[in-house]
Amino acid sequence: MRSRHLILALVSASLIGLWGAGCRFFPRPQQSDQVSTAEIPEGSNPDQDLSMLRLLYSRRPVTLNPHLATGYQDFEAARIVYEPLASYDQDGVLIPFLAADIPTVANGGVAADGRSVTWRLRQDVQWSDGKPFTAADVVFTYEFINNPVVAAATAQNYEAIETVETVDDHTVKITFKRVNPAWSIPFTGQSGLILPRHIFEEFNGANARSAPANIQPIGVGPYKVIEFTSGKVVFGPNDQYWDTAPAFKRVELWSGIAPYAAARSVLKTGEADFAHNLQVEASTLKELETAGQGKILTTFGSFVERIMLNPTDPNKATEEGERSSLEFPHPFLSDRTVRQAMNLAIDRDAIAQDLYGFTGRPTAQLLVAPAIYTSQNIAYEYNLEKAAALLENAGWRDTNNNSVRDKGGVEMQMLFQTSVNPVRQRTQEMVRDSLGAIGVAVEIKRVRGDDFFSSNPQQTQSINHFYADLQAYNTGNESPDPATYMHWWTCGEIAALSNNWQKPNNARYCNPEYDRLWETASQELDSQKRAQLFQQMDEQLAQDVAVIPIVHRAIANAMINSLAGANPTPWDASTWDIKNWRRTESP
Repeated sequence: MRSRHLILALVSASLIGLWGAGCRFFPRPQQSDQVSTAEIPEGSNPDQDLSMLRLLYSRRPVTLNPHLATGYQDFEAARIVYEPLASYDQDGVLIPFLAADIPTVANGGVAADGRSVTWRLRQDVQWSDGKPFTAADVVFTYEFINNPVVAAATAQNYEAIETVETVDDHTVKITFKRVNPAWSIPFTGQSGLILPRHIFEEFNGANARSAPANIQPIGVGPYKVIEFTSGKVVFGPNDQYWDTAPAFKRVELWSGIAPYAAARSVLKTGEADFAHNLQVEASTLKELETAGQGKILTTFGSFVERIMLNPTDPNKATEEGERSSLEFPHPFLSDRTVRQAMNLAIDRDAIAQDLYGFTGRPTAQLLVAPAIYTSQNIAYEYNLEKAAALLENAGWRDTNNNSVRDKGGVEMQMLFQTSVNPVRQRTQEMVRDSLGAIGVAVEIKRVRGDDFFSSNPQQTQSINHFYADLQAYNTGNESPDPATYMHWWTCGEIAALSNNWQKPNNARYCNPEYDRLWETASQELDSQKRAQLFQQMDEQLAQDVAVIPIVHRAIANAMINSLAGANPTPWDASTWDIKNWRRTESP
């Protein structure tokens, strides 16, 4: 029998050194510095109770209402309880869940003019409290998301909608404000989970976050919540589930677990069944995998680890107290030539090879999936001599012999922030050393994950406040259709005090030509022409060095060998198909 011990003790001395080397998350939609010290309960190891499933996550769920999610961990937990109308598999094919079938032009579901879509719903679905699921629940979910007082985290996926109407109890029609080739984004994937009207209708307002169902949900998914505490959510089978009954009598989602500790618990000791999004150095994962207890599942989707450059001054404030405001351009990062030099000084190959290995590929693309949107005109180069020459020609020289370039009394000194995470800290160090070689001084800042990815307007260390010169994080398009993702970069989406920093454009990027391309693409029904427009948008961002993409990242999950039935997709939560997971053998 395996020994029981504190999960904290699983962290090796070398990893402890990395985590403690300085002291922060992920948007959307990733890592935390919170490490669980909870002891693994007596008698709950998988080899003692094969009917139990244990899942490990680094961040703690805050809510199980997906439309109020604070990060990926909330979606991962909510997806066990709720379902969307449909979702995309790994190949980008829509799979029905609560929908009876997938709308097409041929079956009359998708209007030929691109202005509406009609979904037919399953008629055999009940909520876990026995109430019937109907089209009224879909309409209500839209009303909840669209209510500005609710401030739903998923609202950007529904902005194109004009109306959502019930045709009958099992048919719903969505009409868009204009032609919309991205008709499949609303109500699909992890951002499309349907809420029960009869549970949430009295919480459709400023009281949305006080609804008891946010942590004790009534869902239509394969499992229901039994217990919600800090650090652990426990699920049991939903006996009202419309599909085949799930395999496990109990599912435990443990959170606040350091990535290395989580990986070790699955791959080496076999004390857990699944560990999510392991941003641990690839060599370490491979070493743990040799123990033979489990395997790493890598899913390459749209996620790109990137470095953002602040074109505004984080050290100046407006009269209202807003820093990183468009009112004050950055003393040197507002210059495209300087940004080009920074881009040349990033050694993507070394970062990808040394830190990510089989879990990451070097890239200069922002749009990496689906492949139809990848531009052939975007490439990267690591060239410190060329980078230094650009800075020299722009007038940035070391005039006081302190190894830091300066101009007009301004030193090229930058604050580089990211979340507490071993791989990100190593990335920071490699970037710092490269920039130092061309006369740019970099100070490293590490922020608690929950603060870095916070949507709280009062949390000034968040990525949307961007009170630093550089910041690194990982995100990508949630859907195979990148319209919503690329909309982030438009002028109207800039995060600012005026919108409580809730807009997604934390790059403060604004280019009317980019906006024009997005407007055209958002209404183009020809898929090839639309793909070319998105490629041009990515090329524009690369030309302006609005962002420095560095690594195309895989979602790297660990799974014990005794589990089967999982088919990961990059377009939904890892738990999207948990109804199919089953035990095949004793660990």
